[in-house]
Amino acid sequence: MNAVDVDTVVDIILIGTLAAVWLAAGLLVDGLPTAGTASELRRRAVLLTALVGIGATAFVAVPVITGLVPGISSAPTAALLPAVPALIVLTATLRRLGWVRRGAGAFATAPLAPVPPALRAAAAHPLVAAPLQITGVAALVGVPIAARLVEVPAGGASAVAGVAITLVAVAVVAIGIRAGLRHSRFAPLVMAPLNRRVPSRDQVPAIAR
Repeated sequence: MNAVDVDTVVDIILIGTLAAVWLAAGLLVDGLPTAGTASELRRRAVLLTALVGIGATAFVAVPVITGLVPGISSAPTAALLPAVPALIVLTATLRRLGWVRRGAGAFATAPLAPVPPALRAAAAHPLVAAPLQITGVAALVGVPIAARLVEVPAGGASAVAGVAITLVAVAVVAIGIRAGLRHSRFAPLVMAPLNRRVPSRDQVPAIAR
């Protein structure tokens, strides 16, 4: 196995791990607002926070490991595309995950307590789900770049890279619209109790003895 093959294998392992972690986070966050109990919501938020930490570590590992391996590596280039949405995750999503985790943790003494509508709406906020899922999709697109099936930039391959970037852009729009529509379904539940009419004493039915 020559040096080029070693570099390619290392790049695939690095970017493949990066993509696997962020895709797992993107799949898990999809079920965050549908947790049955506050305790389950907190467990999912804790696991998501851990996956984000592992994903951030994977980003740091890319330049460190490729710097130790001799030869030319394509992994840093492949990691650039998911790095942008990952920054949003680290600056905005983590903070909102912390709110959800602490809010659900307030029900620690009642593990079977249902998730309050405000917490469910917070878990469905677009800044929670969309950046994680976009990072996973962008990291997946980086795998063929790491495998050197696509070179960026390169003569004929640059067209393929352009198509890949266009597909990512379409996925970003689709994920953003879906996250916004999903949040719009949960948000009205927060105001629902305020719109309910509280029956007066005269309207309370008597209980037959």
